[in-house]
Amino acid sequence: MDFELVKLEIDGEIATLTFNDPDNLNAMNQTMLDSLDLALDHVEDPDNSIRCLILTGAGRGFCAGANMARDPSEENGAASNRLPDAGAGLEKFYHPLLRRLRNLHCPIVSAVNGPCAGVGMSFALMGDMVLAGKSAFFLQAFRRIGLVPDGGATFLLPRLVGMARAKELTLMGERLSADDALEWGLINRVFEDDALLGEAHTLAGELAKGPMSLGMIRNLLWESVDSTYEEQLNNERWAQREAGRSKDFVEGVRAFNEKRDANFSGK
Repeated sequence: MDFELVKLEIDGEIATLTFNDPDNLNAMNQTMLDSLDLALDHVEDPDNSIRCLILTGAGRGFCAGANMARDPSEENGAASNRLPDAGAGLEKFYHPLLRRLRNLHCPIVSAVNGPCAGVGMSFALMGDMVLAGKSAFFLQAFRRIGLVPDGGATFLLPRLVGMARAKELTLMGERLSADDALEWGLINRVFEDDALLGEAHTLAGELAKGPMSLGMIRNLLWESVDSTYEEQLNNERWAQREAGRSKDFVEGVRAFNEKRDANFSGK
């Protein structure tokens, strides 16, 4: 199904959400953000039984960040001598979407093709598995326009690549190639450009066949980054209770004892 500047394709239990403004390298604007919100309603709808989500971009880029075509002096009441609030849009529009992805019930696979910059990079890093084409690159370009990294980048980057490399990415604002991103531990796998989306679908297919506990695993890992050891032990305890009550647990144990592959239902 097509939304304005966003495309959502549902193939069985896999949903592919595509930023769809290739003429602008899929730079985000209000229309795209509104469409993303509507598309996620379908992904989260239990009737659609989505068990894995792929994020990617149309054309030759994943996402060039926020669309900066408008002059900020024209916004937020500059005519009445009020300075623009560049953070207001984050709080109102970007953060709710990022929170929805963080709390999604199923794994996310990001398939990064071409430029992945600014807040587009933040969306890519919401993937539990981040794949990139050989020609892809990652860019924290905020310093070039006098802003700070956003979309959770200052939270994610130090935890993914360490403080020294996070500082290098954000303070220098230099491109990071797909191969270097893999070496740094920022992403999971690199493929030839023409193979990227096929590999993403293959991986998503594997995840979609997994148990409902995959969603709980991703949630536990998110919680772990700012939990104490004792808090995380408790988080695991309660998550294990819920996983242990699932049909997938019963099937998994039965398959193990019968020495066959489990046929998980995601329930």
